[in-house]
Amino acid sequence: MSGDKHDIRVLNGLIEGLIDSADGYAEAAAEAGDQGYKAWFQARADERRRLADDFKTAVRERGGDPEEDGSILAKAQRAFMDVKSALLGDSASVIGSVEGGEDHLKARFERAMADEDLSATTRETIRRAYAVVKEGHDQMSALKHSLDARRDADNPLYPK
Repeated sequence: MSGDKHDIRVLNGLIEGLIDSADGYAEAAAEAGDQGYKAWFQARADERRRLADDFKTAVRERGGDPEEDGSILAKAQRAFMDVKSALLGDSASVIGSVEGGEDHLKARFERAMADEDLSATTRETIRRAYAVVKEGHDQMSALKHSLDARRDADNPLYPK
């Protein structure tokens, strides 16, 4: 049972991160002016919620009570993103904020997969979800770097 308790604790930590990610993407969808970004962010939010639901099921199967909320810190970061977006009014600032959250989520999953005290079943559940998280992280990172490069190229001081 102590192994189940550890697995439940780790899964609940990841659920919290997935909820934070879903909420961040939903907020980004609401803030995005571009319809393409809006749709992409909303699809990512839905995907993160499905992963969180899968982990909630895994927690229940292990006899635990699943986490239902995101973290207080993430709520504060989203409030900062609202202010930043209102002041800067551009997609790049929203994308930069979301990309930072994705870095954090990916790192949480990597720490969990390295946890040798997890059962093989839980580690496999996390590994499968990590593939989805990493894909989203990598796409967001590529988008951010693409926007940064475009902004740099538009700078009059950029060497042509």
